[in-house]
Amino acid sequence: MFAWLDGMHVLVLLAVGVAGSAVRSQMTYWLGRGIARGVESRWEDALSRPAMRRATEAIKRRGMPVVPLSFGTVGFQTAVNAAAGVLRIPWLTYTLWAIPGWFLWSAIWMGGGVAAVLGGAAIAARSPWALVGVLVLAVLGSVVLIRRRRQSASAAAAAVAASTAPPNRRSRRA
Repeated sequence: MFAWLDGMHVLVLLAVGVAGSAVRSQMTYWLGRGIARGVESRWEDALSRPAMRRATEAIKRRGMPVVPLSFGTVGFQTAVNAAAGVLRIPWLTYTLWAIPGWFLWSAIWMGGGVAAVLGGAAIAARSPWALVGVLVLAVLGSVVLIRRRRQSASAAAAAVAASTAPPNRRSRRA
């Protein structure tokens, strides 16, 4: 099925992953730099999205360690790379902080990602319907987790709001 992977050394896979991560993060960084400079782009509206605001604030608040750590996330990584460009962080500074992130991303993807793809291909080879079932279960599980996380976050926000609200000053009649 994936015979080309059989003889490939793990370091070659890691190097390919690092190169892919480097190219993608640099492209995103330079896109952010262009937007910050005022270059018109179809990506300009992305600056007002919540993820972009969170990424910008995270860099401002916590500094450059946010850059390599973001490579362990999905979605936030792109926002952080673009935010670094928008904030006009010098290219060399950004790149030196991004390098450990490239290796982190490559290790995660080349380990778990390749295993997931190979597992999915093996399931599909035996029964395409089994793969559909696994994917449906994965999507449903993700939806349940996201809803629970949002519910607990809104419950926590309501509890904080209730605890900081001024006491009710109405007098009760007996």
